[in-house]
Amino acid sequence: MFAEELYNKLRSVQNGTVLCQYSMENCERLVKLINEINELKKEKNTAILAHSYVAPEITFGVADYSGDSYQLSKNAMETSAQTIIFAAVEFMGETAKILNPNKRVLIPGANPGCSLAESITGEQIKKMKEQYPEHTFVCYINTTADVKAACDVCVTSSNVVKIVSKIPNDKIVFLPDKLMGENLKNELEKMGIKKELALHTGTCYVHEQYDPDLVKYFRIQNEGLQIVSHPECHPGVAMLSDFVGSTGQMLDYIRKLPEEHPILLLTECGLNARLQSELPNRRFIGSCSLCKYMKSNSLENILQTLKEPDKAKEVKLDATVLAAAKRCIDNMFAYCE
Repeated sequence: MFAEELYNKLRSVQNGTVLCQYSMENCERLVKLINEINELKKEKNTAILAHSYVAPEITFGVADYSGDSYQLSKNAMETSAQTIIFAAVEFMGETAKILNPNKRVLIPGANPGCSLAESITGEQIKKMKEQYPEHTFVCYINTTADVKAACDVCVTSSNVVKIVSKIPNDKIVFLPDKLMGENLKNELEKMGIKKELALHTGTCYVHEQYDPDLVKYFRIQNEGLQIVSHPECHPGVAMLSDFVGSTGQMLDYIRKLPEEHPILLLTECGLNARLQSELPNRRFIGSCSLCKYMKSNSLENILQTLKEPDKAKEVKLDATVLAAAKRCIDNMFAYCE
């Protein structure tokens, strides 16, 4: 890759953060890292997976696959590479390991946590089962392996409504995202589906910050505005949105919009950057909402992981936990058939 090629891909990115400044000078520095990474990953039979929320020089420069956590875990099953570097957060790497137990999964991020995934543990779920013995436990894919292992079925932001509506039990514990759970309740009510939902208290610190009053202000100030949000946002924000969906669904929706519509995208700014690069003629408004966990991934720590994989953070799961978590995910696949 040449610096000019990278610059042409990224020069339209205007996220308002020092992490996303793509002058020609900066691209010349980045492309040296990109080319070294791309050479090394071929030599070492390694695939790089990058969530849409990481910095765009990773997505467009070195990723073999990019997308949301669910799609990337499926991509990990498709690649012939025996080592996977997952530029995202740790629970996503765990999901890839659950679906690819014989592959080595490495996490390059310096701070690969997640406020949502860390809001609950498998031990807490065991106690909750005593409180809700008749309920089916449904966990969002944004959870750790031990949480998945303690639950009955896993869901994603794109299939949660479909799966919960299909579960024969009317009593559901949905966790860990409280705001997504409230949006789920609202969607089921619209469909005339009656379910008794018990919710946990977890939230994504990026998505919970969006304020309905501010969203109303943006609507008033921008004629023809299309508001696109993630179901981890507040229900008041979801109700004001033109479209609510997963990362992948938001991408598809925006790509199909007529060019004259300005867009307010309410999710982590990595997705804004990706779309600004892919659709340079579109007008995106609003400020950048940055996830410190996703942005702890960098070209530098991906390169270091390739150079010294034995010193990198490797996803290792207890066999019992892996098998139980796999059952939880397999149940999701079964409901989606």
